[in-house]
Amino acid sequence: MLLSFLPSAHQRACARKQQERQSKIDSLPDKYSTPLSFSEEKIHTLSISQLVSQCRSGTITPSSIMTTYAKKTLMAQKATNCITDIMFEEALFIPPVANWGPGADSDTTINDGVHERSLLGVPVSIKDTIAIEGHDTTVGYSRNVGHPSPTSSPLVRLLQDAGALVHVKTTVPTGLLAIETVSDVFGCTSNPYNSLFTAGGSTGGGGALLACGGSKIEVGTDVGGSVRIPAHFCGVWSLKGSAGRFPAWGSESSMMGMEAVPIVTSPMAGNLADLREFWKRVISARPWQYDHTCIPMPWKDINLRDEGRKLKWGVMWEDGVIPPSPACKRALSTVISALRKQGHEVVDFQPTDVFEGLKIGYQLIFSDGGQQIQEALNPGEKLGSSSKSVMDLLGLPKFIKRILSYFSRSSDPMSSQLYDAMHRKTILEERNNVAARDRYRAEWHRKWTEEGLDFILTVPLSLPAIEHGASEKTTLMCVGYTLLFSLLDYTAGVLPVTFVDKNLDALPEGFMKSDQFKSFTTVAKGAYQVYDAEKMHGLPLGVQVVGRRLEEEKVLEGMQIIESALHEQGSVFVNKVNL
Repeated sequence: MLLSFLPSAHQRACARKQQERQSKIDSLPDKYSTPLSFSEEKIHTLSISQLVSQCRSGTITPSSIMTTYAKKTLMAQKATNCITDIMFEEALFIPPVANWGPGADSDTTINDGVHERSLLGVPVSIKDTIAIEGHDTTVGYSRNVGHPSPTSSPLVRLLQDAGALVHVKTTVPTGLLAIETVSDVFGCTSNPYNSLFTAGGSTGGGGALLACGGSKIEVGTDVGGSVRIPAHFCGVWSLKGSAGRFPAWGSESSMMGMEAVPIVTSPMAGNLADLREFWKRVISARPWQYDHTCIPMPWKDINLRDEGRKLKWGVMWEDGVIPPSPACKRALSTVISALRKQGHEVVDFQPTDVFEGLKIGYQLIFSDGGQQIQEALNPGEKLGSSSKSVMDLLGLPKFIKRILSYFSRSSDPMSSQLYDAMHRKTILEERNNVAARDRYRAEWHRKWTEEGLDFILTVPLSLPAIEHGASEKTTLMCVGYTLLFSLLDYTAGVLPVTFVDKNLDALPEGFMKSDQFKSFTTVAKGAYQVYDAEKMHGLPLGVQVVGRRLEEEKVLEGMQIIESALHEQGSVFVNKVNL
């Protein structure tokens, strides 16, 4: 009886980690807690190219950059709870940074991209899941607290060799698969625009930190939208590449060994120019010499604007599960209008059955019945709402799911199919699903080629950022717009376009009683129940730009074309976070 009053191993681990984080903050030098000086404000406005150039020339120092971004990071942490670990001082003692200065480079045994310290002085935050020597890689689980990584991931080593300031790790949800970033280990991460709303998941900490100006680049991971959804929610830029293009070895997940839907390391940035520059500098540093999983594919400069031809953009209006909310649809329509005014061809694209692809994707991701995700939990540890709803479905006995499937077949055929599909798979079932995935990819390739598309445009999610806890209603089934392109292994970027407007984006009066709402699937009804344009007023809205496999340079160029078109019509996205 007495033991029940003692803290559990889970509670002790969570308390230990939170105390460790706070102790690191409390022990920082006083200089980090003062407001930014005039010179630091100027440093904060510099691009990646300018930071590197001015560091090399001696105009500014890595220390002054670190002080600037450390101050912003601490402000971001106070406002959003976005970081898990701090390495401000440590970042300055990495040899390529410590030995900085004009003419300091002398090691010709390493490749040119690193030899030139191509990222000297660039603050880069790292998602909790990516290994950094001497620091925990928790994946949001309490059992991983107090087990620092023995080595850094190849990407972190490349960044440090290139002179980057790897200064913090960022928060993730328990087990990752969630559209909110909340865990017992680190608590809840809030949206920088409104603390009542989530920053997204699973790279929610990185999205919040970037929006607050606490880093130049966040390195996250993405399997079903884990950088694209936070980018959409927080008003920042991201690019998910195809498997093998960006170094990914040394990243932990809650589904180690799951290869059927690629988990890829993906950068995020506070503007498009920095996102492109970071991609270019990492690829130019020949990451395949660090990471055996990386494709030896050099960077290709692409400038579609100078080719003189007009591009063909296909618009995917719906994913077949949840129609986009008025706010998200307006953001997409804004981009379409801007492109058409520039003379581009924009057409409706009717893809191969999207729900069929999503059904394949969900079965592949959860082919183990959720065993890996749940086995890592300590007694008393909780998953987030969206993850728990999937685990609950997977955990139902098959005969119960058959009954539910039968009775929902006519009223909600989509849910009926999910009841049938979501269970632990045999090896043969797994192989059949992989074969189905490959056929689905082939059909998409055929359709794309026949249509002669350059890009696909769609929303990143049907909703803007949602309130804390609302993912219980939206569930993980809401991520179809992003999961689809992970299944296809296509390149997909997100850029912010505008903000929710309570007057422009409200649902029609009486919508919840309308025939249209009644015709929605159960999943769509749950999503629309959390949509409230008045409460969401002022939250960012993004658009997703998709290219085919290994078209990272082309998609970045497509994103630039969109931004230029928006600028031409006076629609410029401006970060409005106020710390």
